[in-house]
Amino acid sequence: MEKQILLIVLGVVTAIYIVVWFAYLRRTFGAGAPKERISLAPQLGIGFLANFMDTLGVGSFAITSSIYKLLNAIPDDLIPGTMNVGHALPTATEAFIFVAVVAVEFRTLALMIAAAVLGAWFGAGTVSQWPKRRIQIGLGIALFAAALLMLGSVLNWFPAGGAAMGLSGTKLIIAVVCNFMFGAFQQLGVGLYAPCMILVYFLGMNPLAAFPIMMGSCAFLMPVGGFRFIKEARYSPKAAIGLTIGGIPAVLIAAFIVKSLPISKVKWLVVFVVLYTSVMLLRSAFTESAAEAASRSHAPEAASE
Repeated sequence: MEKQILLIVLGVVTAIYIVVWFAYLRRTFGAGAPKERISLAPQLGIGFLANFMDTLGVGSFAITSSIYKLLNAIPDDLIPGTMNVGHALPTATEAFIFVAVVAVEFRTLALMIAAAVLGAWFGAGTVSQWPKRRIQIGLGIALFAAALLMLGSVLNWFPAGGAAMGLSGTKLIIAVVCNFMFGAFQQLGVGLYAPCMILVYFLGMNPLAAFPIMMGSCAFLMPVGGFRFIKEARYSPKAAIGLTIGGIPAVLIAAFIVKSLPISKVKWLVVFVVLYTSVMLLRSAFTESAAEAASRSHAPEAASE
């Protein structure tokens, strides 16, 4: 019964998110509004690929941010908001499936989800106000950390987990505090999946328990964080629409048809791509910073002339 209530609440949150986002989109694409020069078709492909891999446990944020940076698809400062807004509904689809199927102890699941949502609210409020250079640096560092976590997973640096489907006492407190931080970091563009999965392993839980916890956390926190990015207009509407439309069928195909792939080989590729993207973001931040400094230093000379 408790799980059914959680799913009903998720349904309500998802419905509210759809209504609010649609209202903002009508305003964004209304008469006289500036048009985005972004093609929808590539965004559909990115949404499909990222959410297909997301459903299998790889995570969507590292893949999406890497593709965006490599293709220069959208401005760097819009990447975190676009991912949080665009991946929200595909992730909610994942959560409905895995929360219903996997029997995680309810208290552990509910508290970790609540902590992630609170972290997302505070994190989104901060990141949505950041200037472009700070987002580039933050996202670059976050992606570097995500790549190291993924590399550690591939090389079996972390424990394999245990059999528990719930936590209590000190372990539960650790899980709640960590998931709060993961929810805040997600607003910067680092996915919650990898750190949450590793946390579950370290605390001795069944690896299968990670799926409803991380998917449920993201399904609730992404609409909450997404509201802040939508309100501040710090995302690409057309790109987010593409991620959503391409992502939902990908989730269904991965969950019900494909179910599993040789993920270790895919993760190796993702690790290298994410590391490269991290370096490129940091390089862009410092290159643009140097250019701005040079421009400011020449300004007095021009004025004196």
